[in-house]
Amino acid sequence: MKKFQVWLAAILMAAGLGLVAPAPASASYCGLVWGSLAKSEATMGTGKVTNVRTGQHYCFDRLVVDLNGPVKGYTVRYVPTVVQDGSGLPVPLRGRAFLQITVNSPAYDDGGKSTYSPADKNELTNVGGYQTFRQVAWAGSFEGYSTMGLGVRGRLPFRVFTLDGPGAGSRIVVDVAHYW
Repeated sequence: MKKFQVWLAAILMAAGLGLVAPAPASASYCGLVWGSLAKSEATMGTGKVTNVRTGQHYCFDRLVVDLNGPVKGYTVRYVPTVVQDGSGLPVPLRGRAFLQITVNSPAYDDGGKSTYSPADKNELTNVGGYQTFRQVAWAGSFEGYSTMGLGVRGRLPFRVFTLDGPGAGSRIVVDVAHYW
């Protein structure tokens, strides 16, 4: 009987230790599995660019391009220098890496009237205090395409996706992770 009590105590102690042992550390940051290679969808949309905005999240910084109709295409990629649409002149950006975001939609209507005209082309939104973003700048809208430059603190993983709404509008979302 004494042997049984010793074994029972040993089993209960082992089980108890298993319940209070710390969990192993995770090797990934926020579970993100994004990469840093170019992402694109190559069709044309009927929506026009109406706004550019940013936000901060726990694991990433977010840029959103609003359109007043469906979006069908974009190209987002790291480049050595972001260039202006039409002229090819460089767009100066703060940061150690640069994402060129091209939306397959103009920032003007069919009559040539602007649908998005930023107050300051060098600072589309205030990203002061963001963990990853350093600057968002307008590179122009030319021949049905609109381009902006996103300066980030390093070549970090990112993802791109589209969302419908609000209403008949849509959005292109670019998330850039804080870490690898």
